[in-house]
Amino acid sequence: MPRSFVVVSAIILISCAAWAQTAPAPAFEVAAIKPSVPGQRGSGTHTSKGEVLMNNVSLKQCVEMAYDVRDFSFSGPDWLDTVHFDITAKPPAVWSYKDQFGPMLQNLLAERFRLVVHRESKVMPAYALVQAKGGIKLKPVQNPDGGSSSNSNNGKYTATLVSMQRFADFLARQLNSPVVDKTDVPGSFSFTLEFSRDEVQPSNDRPPDNAAPSIYTALSGLGLRLVPQKLPVEVVVVDHMERVPTEN
Repeated sequence: MPRSFVVVSAIILISCAAWAQTAPAPAFEVAAIKPSVPGQRGSGTHTSKGEVLMNNVSLKQCVEMAYDVRDFSFSGPDWLDTVHFDITAKPPAVWSYKDQFGPMLQNLLAERFRLVVHRESKVMPAYALVQAKGGIKLKPVQNPDGGSSSNSNNGKYTATLVSMQRFADFLARQLNSPVVDKTDVPGSFSFTLEFSRDEVQPSNDRPPDNAAPSIYTALSGLGLRLVPQKLPVEVVVVDHMERVPTEN
């Protein structure tokens, strides 16, 4: 192989690596932030006409959405839950809500509210997702493209090429409690889980014959179970955040 070709190839690789390291993080093109009208009830986030509209959201909600955490994996001053804003943000023409909304919101909060966070591990009451006696009843599915999807609606969870780690994250949202994957089962799985959303705590009461099973009973049908334990859980900690954003 000619030496000149090797040199040119090395330069290209170095240039690509440098570009990847300096490529700007995804960010909203523009954002307007104003205090919410006092006394409003409820809050919400949706997209409309090429904009992301966040209505009456607290700063705590903003941080949790930005870093995809829930109350149990969030730590910050109490006042973050009492200061509410209306935010209208314009994303780039081509973007992915699923993949880029969180990082863009992180950048917005850092720029406008001077948000600074760090992650740490805390031991707390949690659930370990483990294999039931007899082992897991699901079979791994080949996933050559690396893609996966899931959908949850009214007590029905449909998974397509989902890992046990991702399934544990779903269970954590349903139970509002940390769930750590301890199955030691690699690979991706496709399955459906139907359960009663009204029963998220174990109960000895017999449900009506036509009622959906509790989430604990439904899991047993997959060869899985939840075991209460004290486990290390990653927590996002707010080190600093301003009450008032910089000007629009």
